[in-house]
Amino acid sequence: MRTSPTLRRKLISVAAVSAALLTAAPVSVAVAQEAAPTPAAVPAARTEAAPGTPAERLIVGYKSGATEAKSDKAAAADAAAKAEKTGEDVGFQRRLGTGAALVELGTDPTRASVADVVAAYEADPQVAYVVPDRLNKPTAVTPNDTEYTKQWDLFESTAGMNVPAAWDTTTGSGVTVAVIDTGYVAHSDLAANIVGGYDFISDTAVSVDGNGRDSNPADPGDWYNAGECGAGVPASTSSWHGTHVAGTIAAATHNGKGIAGIAYGAKISPVRVLGKCGGYDSDIIDAITWASGGTVSGVPANANVAKVINMSLGGGGACSTATQSAINGAVNRGTSVVVAAGNENTNASGSSPANCANVITVAATNRAGSRASYSNYGTVVDIAAPGGETRTTTANGILSTLNSGTKTPSSENYAYYQGTSMATPHVAGLAALMKSAVPALTPAQIESAIKANARPLPGTCSGGCGAGLADAAKTVQAVKGGTSTGTTFSSTTAVAIPDNAAAIESPITVSGRSGNAPSALQVGVDITHTYRGDLVIDLVAPDGSTYRLKSAASDSADNVNTTYTVNASSETANGTWKLRVQDTAAQDTGTLNSWKLTF
Repeated sequence: MRTSPTLRRKLISVAAVSAALLTAAPVSVAVAQEAAPTPAAVPAARTEAAPGTPAERLIVGYKSGATEAKSDKAAAADAAAKAEKTGEDVGFQRRLGTGAALVELGTDPTRASVADVVAAYEADPQVAYVVPDRLNKPTAVTPNDTEYTKQWDLFESTAGMNVPAAWDTTTGSGVTVAVIDTGYVAHSDLAANIVGGYDFISDTAVSVDGNGRDSNPADPGDWYNAGECGAGVPASTSSWHGTHVAGTIAAATHNGKGIAGIAYGAKISPVRVLGKCGGYDSDIIDAITWASGGTVSGVPANANVAKVINMSLGGGGACSTATQSAINGAVNRGTSVVVAAGNENTNASGSSPANCANVITVAATNRAGSRASYSNYGTVVDIAAPGGETRTTTANGILSTLNSGTKTPSSENYAYYQGTSMATPHVAGLAALMKSAVPALTPAQIESAIKANARPLPGTCSGGCGAGLADAAKTVQAVKGGTSTGTTFSSTTAVAIPDNAAAIESPITVSGRSGNAPSALQVGVDITHTYRGDLVIDLVAPDGSTYRLKSAASDSADNVNTTYTVNASSETANGTWKLRVQDTAAQDTGTLNSWKLTF
């Protein structure tokens, strides 16, 4: 069935719109296929001396016949002898599984003193070897993907999103991202991370694949002739928009070709809603519901429920009640919804779903770190991310997976696009990294952490670009505990919990932190109690704000030995935090043994 010109105009005005609205046309249909220089690989783990100090501990291996090889007492006596000989602080600590002895050299030894001790052990005929106890650090391998060096949006210090440092902690494994878009055209640099999706386009004039809704989200192309999508609308080739978006999120990485995905350990579920001239709100609403695990009549249950939805689409007007209801349902099911601000260089308050509640609205920045000239702006924008701009060279756009076909699918390739459509998957990829690192994070906590850990735009933004430029590494580190290794503040002072009486409080003073506490502050609690159901436990922030960790309940288990996660991103990290514990019923007592905060 062909739609009338009136209906086609409706597709533009009411639909959540053609991909062309949110993506500038590709600067080139295909990127030159010559291989970029391959970055040197870094070992999966490296060893190095403790940063900034000489070795503080030594590993001493004794020959098999030596008494010290079997006797801790003998190894300790030998360490004492070395201390007497060198005049240094040398002490036996413990026996390693290999039989070697771990020897500590005291606090802040000089390089000369370490050398003296090493020389003393090396001169001992009973010693087989002596080596420093080096500090090992995890590190992500630099991708060997041939086009990775062109992905300035991931790693450049000025306007990149600081993604590689986040890979030390997480790559997005265990998380599915639904790309609600034009569907997926086969690409070998993405295929390994594609899982089942759905085609929600019900109108065959829009779907152009010969049928309505079905389980095949393949993108047949969304090209159209001049005037076909409204008077004055010029012709357009197929965009393969959904495939470009998907590649930014989760292109296969370390496979020796193409690009690297931001959350390359995640999976992509292609959900098709945009075809020729755009897509209907009704199809998009069902897609949001289904992708997040909700039920849609006539559609099989989703076997690949997404914890992140990317919608690089939009149209004019207010957020409809129907669309808002679908978004609220998704968020209530635990799915973060990330949407594009729009490409009209106007206030995003007039663009939907950018102006909907419960979404993360993304503006686009260029390679200088300023708001891209096309990007929408305003108070509804939550965050900015690289979207590219091609004023001087195509290399200032965002490179991702594509297809060379101008109408129907042809050979796979890569191309630079620009738009808030390209900025949005950067943030969706970050949300997937966060959810993989801390699965308990809620959509509200994910949004809060992304904004709290953004950095100021390196350039300018007239009109408002939200909290700033998204920073992947800083955000992931924050939700994992404030730094990549975590900093823990503890109280080991035992406090008695009186029976059915006023609450007791135990303080911890936090210092040396910068900014606010993380959105996933870890609160470790160790309580001995004969009936934990009586207990109410609260965390009290330095400003007096209270966070309920545990309510009273019918729970007969003894003790409380667990870790709670608190969104404390609105609280200043430094100051005195308190754990408040109260027994609310008679006949049982206990002790707060210890508790800790991990930033």
